[in-house]
Amino acid sequence: MDSKRLLGGVVGGLAGGILFGALMHMMGMLEMVAGLVGQDSTGVGWVVHLGISALFGIGYGLTLGAISRSWGHALGYGAVYGIVWWVLGALLILPARMGMPVFQIGEIQLQSLMGHILYGLTLGVVFQGFVRAGEGRQVASRA
Repeated sequence: MDSKRLLGGVVGGLAGGILFGALMHMMGMLEMVAGLVGQDSTGVGWVVHLGISALFGIGYGLTLGAISRSWGHALGYGAVYGIVWWVLGALLILPARMGMPVFQIGEIQLQSLMGHILYGLTLGVVFQGFVRAGEGRQVASRA
């Protein structure tokens, strides 16, 4: 396992999670995230959201991060990754867990889509920067 990609995924996931979480906070959606663990507080929602963000970041780092070779890849793979997790998380897992209909698309779900894309773009770019910065240090230390 590549620890640089693992750590880059955590850092990128948390960066994307903070931005997406800020949007969710403004829309009052973090309480719904807290519902995943049977709670309803904003603070618990933040903890759950950032934990999920870091885990999804690790997933990106170990899968798509392995094939991301450019900033364009980072943006493209990140956006697609965010959309995939929107479908799985916002349209399937969260509503099913909350006893709501799955695969319903309305205004809230479309706002969530924008947040998931923002998350993925941020994750991809921060991950790429983290990995490239690490490569630069390795080259400098060999000189």
